[in-house]
Amino acid sequence: MKKILITGASGFIGSFIVEEAIRRGMETWAAVRRSSSREYLQDERIHFIELDFSSVEKLQKQLSEHQFNYVVHAAGVTKCLNKDDFFRVNRDGTHNFVQAIKATQHSLERFVFLSSLSIFGAIREQQPYKEIEPTDTPQPNTTYGESKLEAERTLPSDLPYIILRPTGVYGPREKDYFLMAKSIKGHSDFAVGYKQQDITFVYVKDVVQAVFLALDHGKTGNAYFLSDGQVYQSTTFSDLIHEELGRPWWIRITAPIWLLRIVTFFGDIIGHLTGKISALNNDKYQILKQRNWRCNIQPAIEELGYKPQYDLKKGVKETIKWYKEKGWL
Repeated sequence: MKKILITGASGFIGSFIVEEAIRRGMETWAAVRRSSSREYLQDERIHFIELDFSSVEKLQKQLSEHQFNYVVHAAGVTKCLNKDDFFRVNRDGTHNFVQAIKATQHSLERFVFLSSLSIFGAIREQQPYKEIEPTDTPQPNTTYGESKLEAERTLPSDLPYIILRPTGVYGPREKDYFLMAKSIKGHSDFAVGYKQQDITFVYVKDVVQAVFLALDHGKTGNAYFLSDGQVYQSTTFSDLIHEELGRPWWIRITAPIWLLRIVTFFGDIIGHLTGKISALNNDKYQILKQRNWRCNIQPAIEELGYKPQYDLKKGVKETIKWYKEKGWL
């Protein structure tokens, strides 16, 4: 029985990775914080371990009693009030974890790091838009993207790592795209900017598929983009949500980019004053402003055998069904 450690196990993507590891008969260890919810980690076969990513020494002590065949590092933050927290968690936490893994895990076969397409930022923005390539130079335009890029750069060449860079991930349990569904149920939808925006998505279960393909036969040191292989326009996601909600009456407002800049500027200020992270912040502004989210997933198809099972219509249908069943909508 292979032994796998999954960090960020209580999170949206991490909890699905845990479920798949259990389904595959692996001895599954979920790394969680003491304060983390275990709502989606109820299977009695799950083993739990608490890890302190702030210190290499503490991590070595916590990991020293175990030998893992596989490690999936899905822990990280996507929203923070303070810029420094992105780097403390995403970059420094990854560096500390990797150093502790190298010192303690002598049976390690694969280390999969979940990064993001966001590390490349707004490149290839001239129309007609072209796919972002793995060989392009990253130019992150968000603090999150910067911190994930620096996290990637902490991975040493003598670690058997594979990097996965998914585009926007959605699915059951996800809370950011859920806000769009909640808004549409409340009869309003918002679009930003008048210039064409090419958007890509990947369903959470397809990300999980790629994780285990990478564990099985990913090429050490390689990085792979993940999407469903399709390109959508900015309103497609909300149109599909509207359809799955039974087409309630709605008003769609298209706001200019400059107005979004003002809203997110004050969103950041209010967030710092209240201590609560606003959904409309500077990173969100950069994400919505970016027009080209195309990416080349051919290397993942050819080298991993990655075959997306969910296009946006199928994924949204399953996601909205889950939101309804759980009483979110």
